Amino acid sequence: EGKKLPEDPGADTVDFPKRTTPAKGYELLFQPEVVRIYISLLKESKTPAILEASAGAIQNLCAGSWTYGRCIRSALRQEKGLSAIADLLTHDSERVVKAASGALRNLAVDLRNKELIGKHAIPNLVKNLPGGQQTPAKNLSEDTVVSILNTINEVIVDNLEAAKKLRETQGIEKLVLINKSGNRSEREVRAAALVLQTVWGYKELRKPLEKEGWKKSDFQVNLSNASRTQGGNSFDDSTL
Repeated sequence: EGKKLPEDPGADTVDFPKRTTPAKGYELLFQPEVVRIYISLLKESKTPAILEASAGAIQNLCAGSWTYGRCIRSALRQEKGLSAIADLLTHDSERVVKAASGALRNLAVDLRNKELIGKHAIPNLVKNLPGGQQTPAKNLSEDTVVSILNTINEVIVDNLEAAKKLRETQGIEKLVLINKSGNRSEREVRAAALVLQTVWGYKELRKPLEKEGWKKSDFQVNLSNASRTQGGNSFDDSTL
């Protein structure tokens, strides 16, 4: 009890525990049929408040190493829910974007989900970061930017292909800009620093990055009492 169990990389599906009595009370919130309702709402609803709440519910249910959290991470993949959440990253409502980001971070604790999110969601995550050539530029709040940075870090930890995708989608430029522009908050700089440290940790990427003109110093950010949080057991526990 209390131990955080690693996701099984060989298990593509995780079955919900067999029930001997009908679900009741709070148990109704995390049954398979309810998860399918959340996914249906994500795919069909046009109402920002419903999209935010549905993504937020998934984020909360996937926060932690409890049995149903692991089952729901697997079920979301089986029911094609990952792409529905990733699509919300382009939504006009910042609250929807933040909820989607938080949900993806917790879903990425599952190694198969991490791989799929790395392939398909990194470009939209990067587009939400400040800076770059995009027009019009997004002007998201500190909380949302930090959430997106934490999600990117969760996805690229132990996931070289996702780190490559980050490099291919202008992600490095934006991360360095956050650190060096001088007009971002300490929380944003700290979160960006974690991502840059994770990227530089891949020896396979160092030569390609140096060929593009990046230096080791670009990936080293001096922050007082900065602590590196590796992925795998880091959940976003914030609720709506």
